[in-house]
Order: sequence, then C-alpha cells, then structure tokens
Amino acid sequence: MNTFEKCESNVRSYCRNFPAIFHRAKDSIVYAESGEEYIDFFAGAGALNYGHNHDYIKQKVISYLDADGIAHALDMYTSAKEKFLSKFDEVVLSSKKLDYRLQFCGPTGTNAVEAALKLAKKVKQRPGIFSFMGAYHGMTLGSLSISGNVGIRAGAIGTASHVTFMPYPYGFMETFDTIEYIETVLNDVNSGIEKPAAIIFETVQAEGGVIVAPVEWMQRLRKLCNDHDILLICDDIQVGCGRTGSFFSFERADIVPDMVVLSKSISGYGFPMSLLLIKPELDIWEPGEHNGTFRGNQLAFIGATAALEYRESSNLEKDVKAKELYLRNFLTQEIAAMSDKIDIRGIGMIWGIDVKNFGGNDFAKKITSRCFELGLIVELAGRNDTVIKILPPLVIDMATLQKGCAIIKSAFNDLVAA
Repeated sequence: MNTFEKCESNVRSYCRNFPAIFHRAKDSIVYAESGEEYIDFFAGAGALNYGHNHDYIKQKVISYLDADGIAHALDMYTSAKEKFLSKFDEVVLSSKKLDYRLQFCGPTGTNAVEAALKLAKKVKQRPGIFSFMGAYHGMTLGSLSISGNVGIRAGAIGTASHVTFMPYPYGFMETFDTIEYIETVLNDVNSGIEKPAAIIFETVQAEGGVIVAPVEWMQRLRKLCNDHDILLICDDIQVGCGRTGSFFSFERADIVPDMVVLSKSISGYGFPMSLLLIKPELDIWEPGEHNGTFRGNQLAFIGATAALEYRESSNLEKDVKAKELYLRNFLTQEIAAMSDKIDIRGIGMIWGIDVKNFGGNDFAKKITSRCFELGLIVELAGRNDTVIKILPPLVIDMATLQKGCAIIKSAFNDLVAA
C-alpha cells in the first residue's frame, strides 16, 4: 500500500474500507492480488448493474476497438452514437411511450445534474430549486447545493444559494403530509420562499439510506408540479437502468418527469457516461450553450447499446423481481428477526439494513469490516452511515447472492455474540 500512501491524495475513501489491491473481476466476484476472492455487493456504487466484464458487452467493445472505431468525437455524429440513440429509442422510449430528447453531458452523473439545473432555470426564468432532505446528487457545486449532507458540503462555502430543502417522507417527516407542506409553502405569500424553477427528487434515496418513496407521494408530487408550473426532475443515476426492476425507477408510480438524469450503469460496462433526458418542448438550448470535452464517450455508446440488447434478450426485469423477493425474505426473516431495533428498507435489488437503533455507526462499520474479512464487499449509507447498503449486480447468480447474504448473517452473528 506504500505507493498509494505516497502518491495518492488523502481524499481517497473506499480503499480505506476495503484494504486490498484488486487486479481482476468477473461477473459478481472481485479478485485481489493476494489471492482472496470477494463477492461484490457494491457494484461500483451502482455503476455495474451488468457485473464485471459482462461477456456479451465486452465482446462488442473489443470488436469495436479491433476495428479502430472512433474513440473520441466530442458531439460529432458517429455510427456508435447513432446506434445507441436508435436502440435507446426503440427499447426504452418508444416501448414505454415516452418522448424525450437525449443530451449527452460530461462523463459522470453530477455533470448531467448540473445541466438539468441550468436548463430548468433557463426555461422557467427563476433561480430557485427545491430539493429534499436526505438527497444526494453529486459533488460539483450545483449538485452539492441540492444535496442534504452538510458534511460533504462543508468545503464548498456558499453552495446553498436559491436552494430550499423540503421534507422527504422518512422518520419524523413521515408523521405529517409532506406534499401538503410543500403546497402550503407555495401558496403562502408570507412563507418567505419563492416558487422554484424545478423540484429534483430521487424515487429511492440511495445514499440517503435506501429510503423508498411511496407511489402516492410521487404521484402527488407530479400533480403539485403541474399545478404550480414547476419542472419535475428525477435523478435516476443510482436506481435507474433496471435497479428497481423496470428500466426507470419512476415507472412504478406511472408518472413522467419533465427531465430525467441517468449515469452509472447506462454505459453497461462501467464506462463514464451521463445523460439528461428532456421533454422536447423544454429543449431550448442554443448550440454549444452547454458542452464538455468528454460528452461523446464512444466506448460508452458501444457498451450502452450492447447492454440494451442484452436486456431485450435476457428477461432481466423478471429476474430482478425474483431476486427482490429473495432479498426481502432473507433480510426480514434472518436479519430483522434478530431485533425489533433493526429496520429493513428496499426495492428491487437495492436494500438497506438500518442499525441506527442497534449499535449505530460503530456497529455498522464493524459489520462491513467483518463482511470484508469473510469475503464480501458491502458499503454504508444513510445519516451517520448507519445503513448497510446491499447493491449487487443485477445479473448475480442466485447461489452467489445467497452466499453473500449468508456472510452478512455470519457477520451479525459474530458481532452480536461478541
């Protein structure tokens, strides 16, 4: 580890929790130079829905490289981009009767969030944004300004200008009608809060602690935005691309946001890629008004197209639902049964074990450390990092999923006994 200590910035984080040098990965297993094998319940923070080095996607990428395909092209027309646009329209948009234009943003999710905020303000000619307590949207200044964690915002002084945080239905905020609260704020001329250009939300607050928004809440939020001429932006970066079952996580509520932000697993292979989906009437950009050097990642186009092809042929959505049922039953019967102080939350293939009332952050860290010792990579999320977040690749085979869950149970048994 001396090379990393000497050469790399102190800002590094995940490597401190998983102190091994990894050199190879396949499907849902990561291999260390020491010879240890680890089941991956982290999946690149949701960037590896199709696992590591997925065979079908990998061969498409290799073939493209072998043919000396364009690697970098800014936003010029390329065959790789054309194929992706056509496949995305066919498999995702047209099949779901959705009408969006695609904007290719910078390489990561926060770039698309920044584009969404900028466009919303341009469309509505208002400076304000409503976000939600517990939200996480990225680490650049605009995205930080709409993220709830004061810790990660500490170094970015003055980011919260024209941002108002509204209550998300979690904890104490579940005890009252949060949509009615927002409605009251908007209608009260003495609230001190001006109407925003947009409201940005996550259907599942992943980094916020795997908090799943109720369907009725999302439907009422959509109606509120309609009634008040406010744009609704869905951040589907971590829980989109099939993580909750359907391709978009908002489909279960039968709503259509005005803009949708995608990144992480959209490229299919872990390549940097982010998209902003925009209703056509909102696409009022001037040419070049918002750009970026790496908004045309050609390998990501190839990987994304292959991933969509794989989704078509594999019945992945049905598979996710079967694994969701297994995870729900396991976590309820084997983990929550240990104590009524343990809370379980989740949907699809994103689940959280909240131990805030069962040892808190110290206990949660010991659980993930013990899991790593036993051969499982699993991370923490939520307020004060008290939630053990289960986020395996969607394509993980059932035997490996069960083995990983058994490790979690063993870790709980070991620490509870201790």
